[in-house]
Amino acid sequence: MRVKLTARWVVGFEGGSHVVFEQGCVVIEGGRVLHVGRGFEGEVAEVVAYGEAVICPGFVDLDALSDLDTTILGYDNGPAWKKGRVWPESYVAVGPREMYSVEELAFQKRFAFAQLIRNGITTALPIASLFYREWGETIAEFDAAATAAEELGLRVYLGPAYRTGGQVTDDSGNIRAVYDEERGLKGLDEAVAFADRIDGMAGGRIRAMFAPDRIETCTETLLQRTHAIAAEMGAPVRQHCCQSPVELRLVAEQHGTTPIDWLARIGALGSNWLLPHGTHASDRDLALMAEHGATLVHCPLVSARHGGMLRSFPKVRAQGINIGLGTDTWPPDMLLNMQLGMMMARMVEGIDAIRSEEMFDAATLGGARALGRDDLGRLAPGARADITVVDLSRTLQVPDPVQTLMTSASARDVRDVWIDGRRVMTDGAIPGFDETVEMTRAQAQFDHVIAQYPDRTTGHPPVSEIFSASYRRA
Repeated sequence: MRVKLTARWVVGFEGGSHVVFEQGCVVIEGGRVLHVGRGFEGEVAEVVAYGEAVICPGFVDLDALSDLDTTILGYDNGPAWKKGRVWPESYVAVGPREMYSVEELAFQKRFAFAQLIRNGITTALPIASLFYREWGETIAEFDAAATAAEELGLRVYLGPAYRTGGQVTDDSGNIRAVYDEERGLKGLDEAVAFADRIDGMAGGRIRAMFAPDRIETCTETLLQRTHAIAAEMGAPVRQHCCQSPVELRLVAEQHGTTPIDWLARIGALGSNWLLPHGTHASDRDLALMAEHGATLVHCPLVSARHGGMLRSFPKVRAQGINIGLGTDTWPPDMLLNMQLGMMMARMVEGIDAIRSEEMFDAATLGGARALGRDDLGRLAPGARADITVVDLSRTLQVPDPVQTLMTSASARDVRDVWIDGRRVMTDGAIPGFDETVEMTRAQAQFDHVIAQYPDRTTGHPPVSEIFSASYRRA
């Protein structure tokens, strides 16, 4: 069945780049885009007229928040080692434990996936914290994640995070890495079995990925095996690196070099590698990313909240590095990330350093390129019908829709979302997802994990000391 979408603005794709049609339309048929332009003469079964809105390709989130984000607890509460963000030795001595039940882990994936859709994200590679976990992510929760993604209609790349090591702090804030390679390699084996089983589910909307955790807590064997297996499968590998001084110190102490240089030396770097965040990448690291065709995953919001930033978006692009975007924190607002990313780039390089379309490209074409997908991140005949509709009727519009998104819109303006030709959100409502009920449950679950913070915070202070108040409680 053919469906025709119309709006004042349509961001299509021609000749290798996005193009803008005023008073345009998109025609969907069989999960794919049939036509993009100003008119369509063929028959359609349904017309959806959006009026003052922009119809654009769905956003690709390469580091998509998939839990109840605990990093927001550190916004005014630091340093991290004192506030439960690094396991204390006393907690490790008694044995780390899961702080969520099986049911809670399943719930948070479904809740997070719905939030991604609400924010106009149509393709997601989930990321969650391991701080409150016993060690890595489990197959059971990712089976639940696959079920949730299939029911909600989200396009996802799934794979449980695994690691051969973790960070531990003493009472003075000296952070070191501790290892259990056997456990980590078992996690990789489980991830491989999961990938083989789920890759291609839901008509191809669910694909496999590999997610070795932070580079400073992974061993050479784990990363080399990951690289070989993922290359054979044609699956992406995502690993956080070049994101903190602690990471740089640990990698230097363990391997005598920088993070990306180490990956290159051990033969674990390729065009399927996605590398958040790059805020502490050296010139050598960036040059190696370009040489090996890896993607830098830019996450402006979470970096800025912790005083970090990608030092030069324009220079990274000029080096030939593919840049995609990730949310990685609450809220998973891709529009806010684009806006903030532009502001930070201009603060470093000046107002002429970056234009709106370059950041929009990163959120669409850059993400698709990272995944080796020329059928995502664009609206063109033959592409998958992954579409985000942003209502512009309540904001002041400039003469260009992409510039309006950067200056005036927010994620709350996302009106409809289509994935694979299926309307997965209509007027802000997601079928089978009661926002009030689900948000209440999410907050209760979040409060429960906060209550457990003393167990895994150095010195085991009460919650009231771990998280300070903005003003005196009257």
